[in-house]
Amino acid sequence: MIKVSKIEYYLPETILTNADLEKEFPEWDSGRIKEKVGITQRHVASENETVLDLAVKSSEKLFEHYDKNKIDFILFCTQSPDYFLPTTACILQDKLGLRKNIGAVDFNLGCSGFIYGLAFAKGLIAAGIAKSILLVTSETYTKHIHPKDKGNRSIFGDASASTIVEAYEKGRDYQFCLGTDGSGAENLMVQKGAFRKKNEANPKNEFSPENLYMDGPEIFNFTIENIPGLVNETLAVNGLKIEDVDHFVFHQANSFILNYLRKKIKIPMEKFYIDMENTGNTVSATLPIALKNMMNNGVLKEGDKVLLAGFGVGYSWGATVLEI
Repeated sequence: MIKVSKIEYYLPETILTNADLEKEFPEWDSGRIKEKVGITQRHVASENETVLDLAVKSSEKLFEHYDKNKIDFILFCTQSPDYFLPTTACILQDKLGLRKNIGAVDFNLGCSGFIYGLAFAKGLIAAGIAKSILLVTSETYTKHIHPKDKGNRSIFGDASASTIVEAYEKGRDYQFCLGTDGSGAENLMVQKGAFRKKNEANPKNEFSPENLYMDGPEIFNFTIENIPGLVNETLAVNGLKIEDVDHFVFHQANSFILNYLRKKIKIPMEKFYIDMENTGNTVSATLPIALKNMMNNGVLKEGDKVLLAGFGVGYSWGATVLEI
C-alpha cells in the first residue's frame, strides 16, 4: 500500500492572461476563452527556465517540511526534458543535494503521468526497492507551442509538482487501472525534435513539426469513449460504487471536457473537483496541484476516498483510488 504524504508545486512567475491573448488575437474574446475552457490565466516558463528549474523549486518547498535524507528514489515525469541525455532525475538529485545511494529515472508521459508515477512508486515499494519516493511531474509544454497557435496557448500552462509517496500499512490496498492506445499518437504530437524526423526540412508554412500539434475533436472523442469505462472499471476492481467515493479528481484538461464526463458518468457535482482557472492545463502536474489545493482549502479530510483519473497524449490513461 502507498500513501501520498506531502505535495508542493511551483508555478513560473510569468502570467499569460486571457486579456493578454486578446491583445495578440483581437478576434479572440477573453470572456469566451473562460467560458469555453474554464481558464482565465496560465503561468509560462521564461526563455531560460526549464522543467529542471521548476522541479528544483517545487522540491525545495517540499523539503522545508520533510527530511530529504529519507528519499531513496526519484521518479521524474516530463515530456519537455532539459536534455535527451542525461536523465533529468539524475541532475535533480545533485541540485537538491540528495544522497547518492538512491535510484533516479525519467519517464515520458503526459496527462496520465501522475497516475503512472503512483503505480511505479507502488511497485518499487512493494518490491522493497524504496520506502520514500520523490515523484516529480514537471512540464513546460508552452515551449512546444507556436506563438500563433492561439488555441493551444489558451489551454496549456507550465508547472512542477513534487510529491512524496511512502509505504503505508494501515490503509486499504487500492488497485490501478491503466490503458494504452498508440493508434491515436498522431492526434497529440510534437513530430520533430527527436530522431524519427531529424533530417526532414521544415515545411514552408508558419507551423513547424517542432511545434505541438493537437487534434482537439479527436482528443475529445478519445476521452468520452474511454474515460467513463476507466472510471467504472476502477470502481469495480476496488469494490466501490460512486456513492462510496468522496471526491473525483480528473486530469484538468479543460472545463468543457470535464463537465461532459461528469454528466456522462453521473457523478454528483458536489463530488467533482474542477480547478484550473488560474493555472490552465499543466499536463502531468494537474492532479497533484488539484490535490494540494483541495488540502489547502479544507476540501479533503482524513479518511476521504479520492478517485484520480489521468488521460491524454499517447493515447494513455489510468486511474486509482487514494485514501487521505
